[in-house]
Amino acid sequence: MSPLIEIENYTKIIKNQTILRGINLSLEPGLIHGFVGYNGSGKTMLFKGICGFIRPTEGEVRIHGKVIGVDIDFPRNAGIIIEQPNFIPEFTAFNNLKYLVKIKNCIGDEKIAAVLRRVGLDPDAKKKIRAFSLGMKQRLALAQAIMEDPELLILDEPMNALDKEGVAFARQLLLDLKAAGVTILLCSHVADDIEYLCDDVWRLDSGNIEQIK
Repeated sequence: MSPLIEIENYTKIIKNQTILRGINLSLEPGLIHGFVGYNGSGKTMLFKGICGFIRPTEGEVRIHGKVIGVDIDFPRNAGIIIEQPNFIPEFTAFNNLKYLVKIKNCIGDEKIAAVLRRVGLDPDAKKKIRAFSLGMKQRLALAQAIMEDPELLILDEPMNALDKEGVAFARQLLLDLKAAGVTILLCSHVADDIEYLCDDVWRLDSGNIEQIK
């Protein structure tokens, strides 16, 4: 099977500090790929590189053979959670998602309502985002990531702030998406998430990477 994502000699240097050091990685489609490492090890920077949010000092990322930053600016058909999304605090959950899809106009109200229900939020609720708990915001972030039926999910700590019930729900959601053929890149500091969900696991340490599962 051809890899979905190929990373070749990816190096990122910021202010004379090497954040990522000659990363080489090949990730197959349809699996959950786990990434672990302490804070500052380079996990989030690697995810940003795959998403096209930063450009490498050396090397490249290819998705479906297309070079990020050369052939395409960003991965096509990808859902992303990296850091907390900037939702509009005066809007409801439904109106936030409707605003986000307004530009492309590719999703109707019924689809928005369905994806909110899928993550355990009420599409008819009038509560504004400013009154949401961190866990509710995280559920909304998951809804945003999956609402356009992406083939690729890039998730940096998607279980943050979720309670025990929310974590169980999120794990099952990711397994369901994998069963539907979605490729998932998952970064989590919770060992149980990685062990339960991931087909392979990569550890970053001081900008270097090694496979540990």
